[in-house]
Amino acid sequence: MTSAPPNPPSSQLLNPAQTAERLPYPKLLEELVSLLQDRDVQVPPRLVLPLAGGGSLFVMPALDARTAITKLITFTPANTGSSRATIQGDVVVFDVPSGERRLVLDGPTITARRTAAVSVLAAQRLAPCKQGPVLIVGAGVQGKSHLEAFAEGMGITEFFIASRSAASAERLVAHAQALGLKARVATDANAALAECPMAVTCTPASAVVLSALPRPDGFIAAVGAFTPEMVELSASLCQYMAEHGTVVVDTTDAGHEAGDLLQAGLEVARFASLADVVRSPAFEIKGPVLFKSCGWAGWDLAAARTALQEQAQAF
Repeated sequence: MTSAPPNPPSSQLLNPAQTAERLPYPKLLEELVSLLQDRDVQVPPRLVLPLAGGGSLFVMPALDARTAITKLITFTPANTGSSRATIQGDVVVFDVPSGERRLVLDGPTITARRTAAVSVLAAQRLAPCKQGPVLIVGAGVQGKSHLEAFAEGMGITEFFIASRSAASAERLVAHAQALGLKARVATDANAALAECPMAVTCTPASAVVLSALPRPDGFIAAVGAFTPEMVELSASLCQYMAEHGTVVVDTTDAGHEAGDLLQAGLEVARFASLADVVRSPAFEIKGPVLFKSCGWAGWDLAAARTALQEQAQAF
């Protein structure tokens, strides 16, 4: 007599490696699309509290008809370049009908993977040219996750890596090569932009890192700046994209968070969101594309839904 499979535990605390295992990029990409089409999703504005020393505490809830989450993380820019992570915290996942806690996921892992997946989804839907090489500006956690996501989600095999730290750039190049990908250091990100149909900026956003104009078929995903004071793209580049290309933001919340666009004097509310793109089969793309990502608890909810599905399949 075959015994019945064990019931899933009521709650699991997952470490970074276990959290990553529950978030395979193909399934996470599918869930992002599903979430943007789910009218039951509710995402209130996130609460950002300043901390002494220049850090911030983020409280980010979101829910749908079956799952509710709260992401609780700290962002500590002073940790950049040290052994301590700049983002630390957790995502707590609840079952709505029962009220039970189901998962506690590693916050930095969720942030890295869902952010990269959102950039890939935007590239899949918006990039005029979906071939490599991809320029990645910033060789930290987000640089690594974007390299892996573009390789797995779009089949990109060639990357240029630019970083203010030569050692960090070399490490990411070595990681790419260990995955069987082609990669090399780009000492001048602006010059490399001419060779790369797609580019991602994922730096600490303390200064402009891209100012050159993209190729006519170019796509730029700007990830690093998620407050009005942060910036990665020059004002002239953003203004050019608004006038001659297509600008899309990840969510309407970017209206008060998209530092790159706000510092360029652009009215962010005029731009379409990724939800508009996904829900419109005939979304019009003109010229090169700028996708401005600021982060949203809905992306964390999509990651939690993915993790729950993976958990259910494991039992």
